[in-house]
Amino acid sequence: MTVRSERVRVALVLGLLAVGHFALRPWLGNPRVAPDFLFLAVLVYAVRTRPGRAAVAGFLIGLLSDSLNPVAFGSAMLAYAVVGYLAAWGKAVFFADNPGVAGGLFFAGVVIRDVLVLLWGGHAAGTTAFWQLVLWTPLQALTTAVTGVLVLLLFHESLHVRVRE
Repeated sequence: MTVRSERVRVALVLGLLAVGHFALRPWLGNPRVAPDFLFLAVLVYAVRTRPGRAAVAGFLIGLLSDSLNPVAFGSAMLAYAVVGYLAAWGKAVFFADNPGVAGGLFFAGVVIRDVLVLLWGGHAAGTTAFWQLVLWTPLQALTTAVTGVLVLLLFHESLHVRVRE
């Protein structure tokens, strides 16, 4: 397999995640609980590349996310960039061939992202922030982690991830 065809296959999987975010996510119920396919694409890309590129990808996807929800413009850009950088930097330590470890990385990424967005955004305070962090963030992190593990299991050959149980 050539490097070019490998990149095309990865780009197709990331493109499917982006399309799923806009086409499938609205049908999955409450948007506070539905899996975040765009963030999942950032994490899947981050574990395949260097920290600088992952931070840029996170920044760009965060810009897209902020443009769709401009209440706290800039907070998602920074949060996505930080989490993308940390995921790429920590891939050697945390991203193993175990689906449980990958799910834990996806879960932790969503939690860190939401905490950073709430801290930097300043648009939620008091009980709103409390319920976001105690109820909605863990639920969305769980659905995103489960979806991420399913993506890795379904597309492990395209993403060149060895998945062992």
